[in-house]
Amino acid sequence: MGIWTTISGLGLALGLRLELFGAVLARLHDVPRRRALIAQELYGSAIQTLHVILLVGLFIGMIVSLQTGIELARIGQQDQIGTIVAVSMAREMGPFITATILAATVGSAMAAEIGTMSVSDELAALEVLSIDRVKLLVLPRVVSLMLAAPLLTVVCDAIGVLGGGFVAQSQLNVSWQLYIDSALEALRTPAQFLPLPKDVWSGLLKSVVFGALVAVIGCASGLQAHGGALGVGRATRAAVRDSIIAIIISNYFMTWLLYQS
Repeated sequence: MGIWTTISGLGLALGLRLELFGAVLARLHDVPRRRALIAQELYGSAIQTLHVILLVGLFIGMIVSLQTGIELARIGQQDQIGTIVAVSMAREMGPFITATILAATVGSAMAAEIGTMSVSDELAALEVLSIDRVKLLVLPRVVSLMLAAPLLTVVCDAIGVLGGGFVAQSQLNVSWQLYIDSALEALRTPAQFLPLPKDVWSGLLKSVVFGALVAVIGCASGLQAHGGALGVGRATRAAVRDSIIAIIISNYFMTWLLYQS
């Protein structure tokens, strides 16, 4: 009985989030009118998390470089470190780390803010005033995070490659020039439809999807909050948990679709 109740609850939550995403898509024409709110949310989601992205991206690049470099050095192939770090950051690590940080910081904040409005009857007041809460609260947050995620991913990729180069030069005896040349060469795989290399645009595409997932799940969790402060806490926890799960699952399927050939 408990298992079926859990499955039913998950299905209901998924349906509500899909419905909310559809409502956002139906209101995209209202984006120009909400540009002030979008700019405000963009500042909160991009600028205020930039230092975290820089710090985590730097050390992720250093860790990837050190771990792979130690193994490659055993077979005399440490000159390939730049290739591995650049490809892994652009394809997977950059988008994934950025989305995870956004889920833990911005997504949780969205759930807490809207959840507080829900339990204090502010959302009900908006309904009474015939104000579209999706246009006012959800649309700016979703659009801003879909813009912020790829921008922060580029920063994470760049700082990760630089951090990997520092480790390669200082600890693995790989010259900076050789490292950079191999990293740039690895990212020159041509794309069929876009002017960007495939590894770069695929990572950016993932980040846009991740940003949408984090924002929709965070807002939906907040809208469903009930039961006072305890309910806001549950909504925040659910937003972070479900966002990370959605990021991991969608990452697999997007990687399969983009690289199966």
